[in-house]
Amino acid sequence: MRDSLPLGVTHEVRDRCLCLHLQRAARVIGRCFDDALRRFDLTNGQFSLLMSLNRQKPPRIGDVAPLLGMDRTTLTANLKPLARRGLLTVLPDSRDKRSRRLCLTDAGRDLLAQAVPTWRTTHDEIDRLAHRKDAAALRADLAALSLPR
Repeated sequence: MRDSLPLGVTHEVRDRCLCLHLQRAARVIGRCFDDALRRFDLTNGQFSLLMSLNRQKPPRIGDVAPLLGMDRTTLTANLKPLARRGLLTVLPDSRDKRSRRLCLTDAGRDLLAQAVPTWRTTHDEIDRLAHRKDAAALRADLAALSLPR
């Protein structure tokens, strides 16, 4: 039988591991937003996806995937239920028929307009719970950590 790692190593990983802390925080915060957005029949991921389409010119799938930290296959799978609900359409790019553009529909825009006040309220509550007084610095740190390597 092998010896176990010293308990100090377990505590070091528990206390220091950014991955553990980020994943745990993401799950808890995600549940808060899921609960808040449930009345709109949206998850926090769907809200973010729809919001990423709220642009003057419909983006390509390849532009949205990295913004959301998803691969194209996962993004495509996440688009399907929203398209079935009529919240977005997927159209061929007029310049490159192999590429697809994601268009937010009027129904999608209307749903976002209804959901944004709830998102704001929930976000304000989470900002108050954060121990950092400078939430912008926390967001900047998270953005820096999410840059491609």
